[in-house]
Amino acid sequence: MTRKMLCFIAGLLSCVAVAAQDQAPAPEATAKPGITSTAPPEVQTFQKIEDKWDDAVNARDQYALELVLSPVFVGISATGDITTRNQELAGVISGQDKIDHLDQRVITVRMLGDIAVANGTYKLHRKGSSGSVDEKGVFTHVFEKQRNSWICVNSQRTILREDGPPGKSKKKQGNGAEQPFHIPLISK
Repeated sequence: MTRKMLCFIAGLLSCVAVAAQDQAPAPEATAKPGITSTAPPEVQTFQKIEDKWDDAVNARDQYALELVLSPVFVGISATGDITTRNQELAGVISGQDKIDHLDQRVITVRMLGDIAVANGTYKLHRKGSSGSVDEKGVFTHVFEKQRNSWICVNSQRTILREDGPPGKSKKKQGNGAEQPFHIPLISK
């Protein structure tokens, strides 16, 4: 009986030791020599896709843009205009979009299986009715993995609010203390 008990305890301890080794990776396995970027690999992957998108728009390259945008793509501009992939491609080919330069930077990426949501900032330089216009904002791009590559199925842009002309300060309300939200009947 004691022999069986000792064998059982020895087997149990060996299983615990194996499980503990699996959970704590060796230090040499986690160190990656030669990599200088601190960005997660997902951000780097989607930044490369955004760079391809930028290059395609800036060079007015229809075929490169077709590789980034899904056939079911829907884009919502910062002004609220809704476009499809074909409309985006037609705008690039005909030059109706009036974009001189587009630069997008990925900040975060959330992976949801074969769907990824990339958030970031953009700078857009375009020709407006009254001259050149610089637009800065944030974007959300939804990607779907198809045939081992990621393509954008949805794009949403929002222009960042301007703080106003330099030298003018905003009017302070109350005692100047910051309040994250207003609670009726409690806060002033």
